[in-house]
Amino acid sequence: MAAQPQVRNATDAGSAPEDLEKHPVDETLPPLKMLTSGLQHVAAMYAGVVAPPLIVGAAIGLSGTELTFLTGASLFTAGLATFLQTLGVWKIGAKLPFVNGVTFAGVAPMLAIVNTTENKADALPVIFGAIIVAGLLGFAAAPFFSRLVRFFPPVVTGSVITLIGVSLLPVAFGWAQGPNPKAEDYGSTTYLSLAGITLVVVLLLRRFTRGFLKQVAVLVGLVLGTIIAIPFGVTDFSPVKEADLVGFPTPFHFGAPQFALAAIVSMCVVMLVSMTESTADMLALGEIVERPADAKTIAAGLRADTLGSALSPLFNGFMCSAFAQNIGLVAMTRIRSRFVVACGGGFLVLFGLSPVAASLISVVPRPVLGGAGVVLFGSVAASGIQTLVKAGLEKDNNVLIVAVSLAVGIIPITKPEFYHAFPETAKIILDSGISTGCVAAVLLNFVFNHLGRGRDADEVTAPMEPGEEISGTAGAKAAHAH
Repeated sequence: MAAQPQVRNATDAGSAPEDLEKHPVDETLPPLKMLTSGLQHVAAMYAGVVAPPLIVGAAIGLSGTELTFLTGASLFTAGLATFLQTLGVWKIGAKLPFVNGVTFAGVAPMLAIVNTTENKADALPVIFGAIIVAGLLGFAAAPFFSRLVRFFPPVVTGSVITLIGVSLLPVAFGWAQGPNPKAEDYGSTTYLSLAGITLVVVLLLRRFTRGFLKQVAVLVGLVLGTIIAIPFGVTDFSPVKEADLVGFPTPFHFGAPQFALAAIVSMCVVMLVSMTESTADMLALGEIVERPADAKTIAAGLRADTLGSALSPLFNGFMCSAFAQNIGLVAMTRIRSRFVVACGGGFLVLFGLSPVAASLISVVPRPVLGGAGVVLFGSVAASGIQTLVKAGLEKDNNVLIVAVSLAVGIIPITKPEFYHAFPETAKIILDSGISTGCVAAVLLNFVFNHLGRGRDADEVTAPMEPGEEISGTAGAKAAHAH
């Protein structure tokens, strides 16, 4: 449990009353532990930050140099957004150990914008203009959006947290199979073995070590996995050799932002999806660090997300959102300090300003990341299950909410083409299992637990033991329920 606030006795040593004891979220750690733990957060989310700019940049046809620039800009803006979220300014920032980075929800609509832009040189300015507008509108809507928190009880948050973990696990499995899905060796025994070795290393460190080494098990596992991968020819050091030492993301490097109505509408939809996922992530993280996120915290967190998104295009970055994979790292390591994550934000800014530094992280092979990702993302799902334990699953209503919302959320994972006949705008939401599951859980909770409260007491009808009569325990439960 979280440390409870305590007031020191004013008579101790004749001193005046001290401040309340700090919550673990607000504690600072020793410098070495702070740096290594912050770097571990960067390692966990690095691939997710660089993937969207690489995909969009490649679709536009950017050169290798321009791709490196766009990737560095995404790292830089992710660091700035993380500062906003963890340290906070005025009423901006949840002040939780929350990592922000480029949201993957925007990749599909950005590719659509690229494909519909006649002059590819205008694609990025159009995308940036749409993100600026969506970010500003989201910032204005944040306090109203946060009032929905009362519709996120444990039965909803537990379902969403579980979905977050389950939705991220396929990412880890994809990493484990290799860097290129089209390559002949994709999913080879070499790649899968490296992922398995990394997973085993992390598990052994978590099981047989203590203290600091146990807490940075993921980082150590990534380092050892990368070293082990060298003889197999999987570790590529060429990015380090080719990268420049210093590089600053020049404002509006690709041109001044342009404002196209269709692009703005599509990015506003992405912003709503991002805000929904961020709300769920904040509720999840609040449970994990034992500082529940209320409406005020969520509003501040959403302001950081949306303001970070609005400012990112200034430095050639994309829409920013919370990174769920880092929630798993917090859950696993139990290091709850927001200053550790702020330190990770500092690394992101550094990597964005120094392509050489950024390339060091990119040396880690995808299969190695995949092995560590199984632990990280699985920890998120486990946290969701822990929350569901407190959700009152003895009630039929809550069981139905969990059952249907999980089923709806898993559809895009198990059947990626399930919504292929829907319009592209609709698929932005439907293809996100976290978003659809969250919406389903909220709506079902409203219908079952807010409308007609008289049925809230309905208990799950457990199967009777052989020979048990209805007039026995089961009958007593039914009578009590009615």
